[in-house]
Amino acid sequence: MEFIIQVDNVQFDYLSYEGEEVAALNGVTLDIKKGEFVVIIGHNGSGKSTLAKHLNALLKPGKGIVWIKGMDTRDPDMLWEIRQTAGMVFQNPDNQIVATIVEEDVAFGPENLGLPPEEIRKRVNESLRTVGMEKYAGSAPHYLSGGQKQRIAIAGIIAMRPEVIVLDEPTAMLDPSGRREVIETIKHLNRDEGITVVHITHYMEEAVDADKVIVMEQGKIVLQGTPEDVFSQVETLKSIGLDVPQVTELAYLLRAEGVDVPLNILKVEEMVDYICRL
Repeated sequence: MEFIIQVDNVQFDYLSYEGEEVAALNGVTLDIKKGEFVVIIGHNGSGKSTLAKHLNALLKPGKGIVWIKGMDTRDPDMLWEIRQTAGMVFQNPDNQIVATIVEEDVAFGPENLGLPPEEIRKRVNESLRTVGMEKYAGSAPHYLSGGQKQRIAIAGIIAMRPEVIVLDEPTAMLDPSGRREVIETIKHLNRDEGITVVHITHYMEEAVDADKVIVMEQGKIVLQGTPEDVFSQVETLKSIGLDVPQVTELAYLLRAEGVDVPLNILKVEEMVDYICRL
């Protein structure tokens, strides 16, 4: 399977308030396959949002290279095509909604591509249907809930027909209901639409269904692998200030009490099944 994203030894520094250079990314290397669902976790300041911005050329590496579908993000001639390939969804949907009617907002991107009206209408309808928001096409976005607004922001990206969607903490400002709406939408895009998803989050439960989990700390990747592999390393995660999914935490505590429970249990159903067999 081909790699759609390749990050090779990327370094990115920024100036602190004191005028000193601080490494936000420090030698980051990773590969993401076409169609993968990748979750990046880490506490604030770990570099995960900085990395996300490199994946559609909002930032360019100080050292190293980022390739998006073989295109070098440092090449200004490739910028337009890179951003059509990799769409970005931000934490606050209000910062990404530009129109006063939902369908007009979703149409904004395709209009800027210069598409004919009939193609724009087709894409708007399909995108709203994909995120389950077609009945709100004529609504004003400011009347919608946070989760609905985020789904509209995602629809606006889908209408551009990207092959990759990078989501930078899209559920951070949402209540549990809104979070569920957005996560189900993300999973649908990956599973049913074949879109490669890179999801940045600090909610561990959002990572359990990923193909790959990447853990960042101080601008470096400190762990990566399947959710089972990563979250079974409870003590390592706790040592850098991260939690694990609640079920994995329960398994960890049970093992500390002498109960023979595997650490790679991630879901409630798996725990119930295992305890019943005990």
